[in-house]
Amino acid sequence: MQLLKTKTQLCLLSLCRHLRNLTTGVVTTTVKHLTPPHPHPGPSRSIIPVNQSHLIRVCTILYQQHNSSDQKLKNNLSNVDFDLTHEFFLQVCNRFPYSWKPVYKFHIFTQSQEPIFHHTSTTYNKMLDVVGKSRNIDLVWELTQEAGKLQLVNMKTFIIALKTLASARELKKCVEFFHIMNGFGHELSLETLNTVVEALCKSKLVSEANHVVVKLKDVIRPNGITYKWLVYGFCDVGDVIEASKIWNLMVDEGFEPKIDVVEILMESLFKNNCYGEAVKLLQSMRLKRMDNLRLSSYSLVIKWLCKKGKLGESRVLLDEMQSRGIEADSATLASIVYGLISRGRVNEAYKTVEGIESPDISVYHGMIKGLLKLKKASEATKVFREMIKRGCEPTMHTYIMLLQGHLGRRGRKGEDPLVNFDTIFIGGLIKAGKSLEATKYVERVVNRGQEVPRFDYNKFLHYFSNEEGVVMFEVMAKKLREVGSFDVADIFERYGEKMATRDRRRMRVVKE
Repeated sequence: MQLLKTKTQLCLLSLCRHLRNLTTGVVTTTVKHLTPPHPHPGPSRSIIPVNQSHLIRVCTILYQQHNSSDQKLKNNLSNVDFDLTHEFFLQVCNRFPYSWKPVYKFHIFTQSQEPIFHHTSTTYNKMLDVVGKSRNIDLVWELTQEAGKLQLVNMKTFIIALKTLASARELKKCVEFFHIMNGFGHELSLETLNTVVEALCKSKLVSEANHVVVKLKDVIRPNGITYKWLVYGFCDVGDVIEASKIWNLMVDEGFEPKIDVVEILMESLFKNNCYGEAVKLLQSMRLKRMDNLRLSSYSLVIKWLCKKGKLGESRVLLDEMQSRGIEADSATLASIVYGLISRGRVNEAYKTVEGIESPDISVYHGMIKGLLKLKKASEATKVFREMIKRGCEPTMHTYIMLLQGHLGRRGRKGEDPLVNFDTIFIGGLIKAGKSLEATKYVERVVNRGQEVPRFDYNKFLHYFSNEEGVVMFEVMAKKLREVGSFDVADIFERYGEKMATRDRRRMRVVKE
């Protein structure tokens, strides 16, 4: 009787440990034959950490002997006493993100163990992702079918497989994949199709996504969401003609385009200099669906109208949105300010800014950009000082705009022969060890007719984003003031004061 009681306690203890492993999502080799393909979600717990020394030894063997025979690799891996868990398998995959052979060899090894290592959807998808990034299409095709047989396929599997096949232009297999998964019990649903189309379009694989939609049209009828992502995808790659065809097809099939689809197509038309078609689209919305127009719609059109210098039309739209009770945001007002200044109506722009209760960084950027377009770099620097006084902190974009305005996008020779673009920036590149990047500009010093690429002020400021750079900017500002370049000196000095270097960030964490 006592022996029976002891056995019962041991069974209960073993069952509790098994349930604990299921809730954490980590299963050791001692219980992995009990792991179901889709464990029920349990309470969130910390994942058991992987022994890093064991991980390094296993990955070293996989790296050094991935071309060896399976038996030799198995013998060497068996000599390492490691705990094979799902987390361990994921860590191995992370060590070889673009190399399929070590990961696949390790997968073969796990299937040769007793008891067999049972994959979850997460571990299998991770392995599939590595093989897909390695462009081993045949192996991807084989593994996806194996995943279907093991009932490990989920939405992530569809996305990984379809992105891999589409990027390799395996269009026939893209369509066939849906039918194969349907044979394994995964029904062909519209939700799955829309999710896959969204992922492909965001990866600029829109033509492949469109092919899948067309070939599956008899089985899965696309809806407005499907066409929305196709319009987005073609607009994203700059193919306005195909986007317009999808738009017309969507309308012909009785789907009313949502306002976000309208905005996507409208912005793409503006970007591709199809100004007339974009305005016609806006006018049709104003006539038929005025209530659907929102702040983002007006802001988008006003921004592009101001870029084109159409201030009258932009003012009409601004009045219209205000009459409908839609309050203009800072981005819309910034576009109006930029449009006024770029057309020479500086005083009117200043009055507009004075009427804004609390202008933010976008409004000041609009002023600075407009003044720099008029070649008024000194006045733009005054706006820079004013925004700092009002507590609006400049961003990296602010500094780059001002430096380009004062020194030119390709750099120009200053008035002083000792303190100018060449001595500061080209000398700075050489000091930072970027001699190759400075070569063209050095050649221009000798031959002033030399054509040079645009100077990357962003990279230059990044090179000196350290404590050494703080000292350099202070010295540079002092020298610039000595030769009368007070505006550029203030820009550099402010950047040096507020620059978040690695050391300063560490000090900030310590203080907190």
